[in-house]
Amino acid sequence: MEILLIIALPLLGAGLPLLTERFGRNICAISAALGPALSLILILQYIPALLQHQMFFLHQPWVPQLGLDFSLRLDGLGMIFALMILVIGLLVILYARYYISNKDSLGRLYALLQLFMMAMLGIVLADNLLLLVVFWELTSLMSFLLIGYWSHSTEARKGARMALAITGAGGLSLLAGALILGQIVGSYNLDMILNSSALIQSHGLYPVVLILILIGAFTKSAQFPFYFWLPHAMAAPTPASAYLHSATMVKAGVFLLARLYPALSGSDLWFYLVTFTGLTTLVFGAYNALFKHDLKGLLAYSTISHLGLITMLFGFSSDLATIAALFHIINHATFKASLFMAAGIIDHETGTRDMRRIFGLARFMPVTATVAMVSASAMAGVPLLNGFLSKEMFFSETLKLDQLGNFSYIFPLLATFAGIFAVAYSYRFIHDVFFNGEPNKDLPIYPPHEAPLYMILPMAVLGLLCLALGTMPNLLVSPLLHAAAYAVLGTDIPRYHLAIWHGFNLPLLMSFVALGGGLLLYYQRKGLFAFYERGYRVDQKVVFEKRIQRLVRLAQRCTDAVENGSLQRSVAVIITATLVMAAIEFWPLGNILGEIPLTPIDGISVIMASIMIVAAVVTVSSHHNRYAALLALSAVGLVVSLAFVRFSAPDLALTQISVEVVTIILLMLALFFLPQLTPYESSWRRAIRDMVLAGGAGIAVGLFTLAILTRPYDTGLADFFIANSVSGGGGTNVVNVILVDFRGFDTFGEITVLAIAGLGVFLVLQGLELSVPRTDRHGRQWTRDPYPIIITVLSRMFFPLALMVSVFIFLRGHNQPGGGFIAGLITAIALILQYICSGTDWVRQRLPVDYGRMSVVGILVAVFTGMGSWLFGYPFLTTTFTHLHLPLVGDIELASAMVFDIGVYVTVVGATLLMLSQLGNLAQTIDPQAETDPDFTSEESR
Repeated sequence: MEILLIIALPLLGAGLPLLTERFGRNICAISAALGPALSLILILQYIPALLQHQMFFLHQPWVPQLGLDFSLRLDGLGMIFALMILVIGLLVILYARYYISNKDSLGRLYALLQLFMMAMLGIVLADNLLLLVVFWELTSLMSFLLIGYWSHSTEARKGARMALAITGAGGLSLLAGALILGQIVGSYNLDMILNSSALIQSHGLYPVVLILILIGAFTKSAQFPFYFWLPHAMAAPTPASAYLHSATMVKAGVFLLARLYPALSGSDLWFYLVTFTGLTTLVFGAYNALFKHDLKGLLAYSTISHLGLITMLFGFSSDLATIAALFHIINHATFKASLFMAAGIIDHETGTRDMRRIFGLARFMPVTATVAMVSASAMAGVPLLNGFLSKEMFFSETLKLDQLGNFSYIFPLLATFAGIFAVAYSYRFIHDVFFNGEPNKDLPIYPPHEAPLYMILPMAVLGLLCLALGTMPNLLVSPLLHAAAYAVLGTDIPRYHLAIWHGFNLPLLMSFVALGGGLLLYYQRKGLFAFYERGYRVDQKVVFEKRIQRLVRLAQRCTDAVENGSLQRSVAVIITATLVMAAIEFWPLGNILGEIPLTPIDGISVIMASIMIVAAVVTVSSHHNRYAALLALSAVGLVVSLAFVRFSAPDLALTQISVEVVTIILLMLALFFLPQLTPYESSWRRAIRDMVLAGGAGIAVGLFTLAILTRPYDTGLADFFIANSVSGGGGTNVVNVILVDFRGFDTFGEITVLAIAGLGVFLVLQGLELSVPRTDRHGRQWTRDPYPIIITVLSRMFFPLALMVSVFIFLRGHNQPGGGFIAGLITAIALILQYICSGTDWVRQRLPVDYGRMSVVGILVAVFTGMGSWLFGYPFLTTTFTHLHLPLVGDIELASAMVFDIGVYVTVVGATLLMLSQLGNLAQTIDPQAETDPDFTSEESR
């Protein structure tokens, strides 16, 4: 359970900053740090056991039918990522306290950061592939909100949309790959997947799975060609950039490569796809970073390059390369988060991040300059710093590759080339910003000065880590790295040694070439910048926006071709398409009738069917007279209810008749605001078209019904429900047991939709002003007595009787026809009758109920009923029942499903009355002195 708390504490603490922001920024920051700090304490308790290669698991069934369980695992790999997420997250919280201005909401930033932290912890601790995808998408949503934190900025909004579009699309690709992978293995449990490498790679769908999963990883980790969202995400506040785009979110992609490495790696396809994608990204990002004038832009492209380096190492499919990748993940998080914080401090204290305007800051900001130079040197791979160690391991691994034969030298050559550019852009960061003359006096803030101590402290801690990890790697990082490598590679961990000095060798020579070449390249920068400026450069944001607009225009043209605003045309297109598809599928069917004989026709059925047909024809033929059409339509509904009774479906009959009454009342209230007559709008051509479509649809449905009812229908599902209704659900009414037990989750979704629909209708009608004539179409005025005394008295007499029937229907629902839905409709009908017969004011004085809140209460009752099963270790909405013996009364059955049914009942009553009462309120707010509009029924008004 403690593993769950590691994820849950940031989630639970996300609301605290919003509540404590009013008490001051210090209190807000402390409350924001509380959850992550407790999570860090929890995970530190596991470290001794994790270093001994132990693993910890938590398994909680969630949706077992889909293979989706809330399963968590804490191993060495999850440990190092969780430590990065929590430690850097706490440092970012402290940093943000002094970075965010008083005019911005610090509490909102903290809340979003903690929600993102929760999602990232969910990714690295998930033991179910589908659960990992759920958290994966949550990180995309949270990063969208963080990048767009300054929503008043166009750059922030566009950057957020771009990031969401790219990473969200990658998430869909990952979901598809995960679903196929789970089907191949037969489980979404990571233990089974990681131990099924041979099965996966021998399967014919392995290339498809690999490509889909890699797209998900590459989009999240900004690999070529999906890199372009990351530079434009720099519109986020610097604390978010330091956290998301250096230490956490962009690491999710490489984490996925590490997590699925045992299952997917080792094939030629893996090598070529992962290695060359990483190599391209490494070189491309390093080259572009050198020429960026914006500090965060330079750091963004350097992040892309280093992520390419890590990806490339995983592509080598060698054990030492994997260890090097894990080591560089740790190193990159430390120096890059520190550099982003330095960029934020420079921006905070000078008012700009343009390196063409800021230089010579070392004299004004000596502490910031010192720490930033250490971190930038680590990024360049300078000896005695952590970046040097992992980059040397990278150089060493490139020398071992032989997959391309004589052309394998391209890997160390391009790796050295990228190293040269890394040194050049790192040295540019140091020299151009902190030296190179005096700062311009026209800076937005002049003279610049050091940031507050506690704003510098997080950056300094990370800078010291770069130095400590580089000089004492075996003491500080080797045990953690070994535990992470064990989680990825298992027991086959090769011997390796983290040391500053390995003697004179080729990797050391490559490092010195990179250092010397980088300095030389920097001092030749004028010609390089001129060449870069002359070259073909594309603003990826502009390209992205243009393509999005092109897609929108294409979608609009397609929509306009089908939808021109005519409801008749839209329905005609839908029915035509349905008929064509049905004809294609049923055309091979040689005989419509099956072997089961038809039910003999009796006189009552013929009469009822005739009534329904006549009523349907009258509804269509008299549509210009809406009230007449509505009366005929009600007859159709009544006959359908009787048909359910005829074929032994009493629950459906009760539901149908209740829904029919509510619908007729709703339509009558709505028709009050519409013209009393409609013109004959259809031409004879359109009438013929509609008759053909209607006839074709009717014939098709009839043939479809005949084909089904005359053939054996035995899926086993109906027999299962009948056999288990009493033993499994404790009720003899199979329909109700299905609704509240076997398919309770479906019912929960339906009442949620109903509540949302009721709220939507309420909001649409709220504040709406309508005018209607005081007379009918014949010039007769409406009655001045809207509530006749006889109808009023009778409705009040029937009200308690209706409520008693409703309670009776509800209580008997588990074993006899009835239930919460039908009972709710009966109660709603009884109440709406009081509104109609006595008026809104009369009812509100005696029943001051907020129907919107009533709907919410019903849903909450259903939710907490379902969650109650978790307390006993069962899936959501699992029901139970028992029997009690009471004196004089006898045996009474008690089922937990009844509480869920109460939630259904309350929601139905609340949502139904929310819609109907608002329409009634609208009718009563109309000015009775409104002038009669003689042209109200004209074609124009319609």
